[in-house]
Amino acid sequence: MKTTVQLLEELTNIPSPTGDTQSIISHLGSILDEQHIPNHKTNKGGLMVTMPGENDNEHRFITAHIDTLGAMVRAIKPDGRLKIDLIGGFNFNAIEGEYCTIHSENKSFTGTIMMHQTSVHVYRDAGTAKRNQENIEIRLDEKTSSIEETRALGIEVGDFVSFDPRTEITSSGFIKSRHLDDKVSAAILLQFLIQHKEEKLPVTTHFFFSNNEEIGYGGNSNIDPRVVEYVAVDMGAMGDDQQTDEYTVSICVKDASGPYHLGLRKHLKALCDTHDIPYQLDIYPFYGSDASAAMKAGADVKHGLFGAGIESSHALERTHQESVDATEKLVTHYLFSPLSE
Repeated sequence: MKTTVQLLEELTNIPSPTGDTQSIISHLGSILDEQHIPNHKTNKGGLMVTMPGENDNEHRFITAHIDTLGAMVRAIKPDGRLKIDLIGGFNFNAIEGEYCTIHSENKSFTGTIMMHQTSVHVYRDAGTAKRNQENIEIRLDEKTSSIEETRALGIEVGDFVSFDPRTEITSSGFIKSRHLDDKVSAAILLQFLIQHKEEKLPVTTHFFFSNNEEIGYGGNSNIDPRVVEYVAVDMGAMGDDQQTDEYTVSICVKDASGPYHLGLRKHLKALCDTHDIPYQLDIYPFYGSDASAAMKAGADVKHGLFGAGIESSHALERTHQESVDATEKLVTHYLFSPLSE
């Protein structure tokens, strides 16, 4: 059996910008099929697994999202380079200098995301020009210098663009990569399903690999009416005034949508205290999750959120094996615990 970190590395290397997630969903489905774990795709393209529990009258719903930040071709510029439109909430400077792949209808092309005014030998404002849609472009690794030549390659407006993850696991236990949000959590849930597929949980639980979280509506549907608890396993945000770190599991008490359910939060905290799981309670000020999206959609559930601490979210991210381990332990103890009060 692969380790969670091995699964994580495998998942980060499968391009899956929001809107173009078929490949990774099929990959997850193949792994589950090989393990003889029943699963099905939803109409929106997500993937659902249901594990039976002793209590089948009240259900749990737990989700991790496999869609990532990305871009689309906005226009082909007169010199053959590409203008892009962002998918997800991040800044243009977070992708400057990154290698990328353009996924056209019949073929993929590589390129580099860079400023038009990159050369300091030519542009006086190379360092000061705004990093925005007008100035950031994709330099294709193809012989093209016009709209017509680029279009002849098969590239068109609306083609998806994925960013190279550059995944690396260091000897000191750090995991550096794009898209740790939220493929860390997806790997954890996948590992749980493989490890515990023969066991019966205390509560019937639906595992949902969501594919539209980065644009705000990944897990707000497909919720069985018997679900009473909804937990999003997602990243913990780090920065000034944040408690979250790279070595513990982060339990969110409030994000931009408002407070999370107090009773469920206390239940998660008590599990950490009882089982010696290192954790931090935190507020994420500019953040939304599939759990908060479900609440806005009208789901009548207790909602919670926790996950590994991720440094430099929505850019070149990093976490540590210790944070992954802590999150994995909380997932396991939560799913084998009774419902919260």
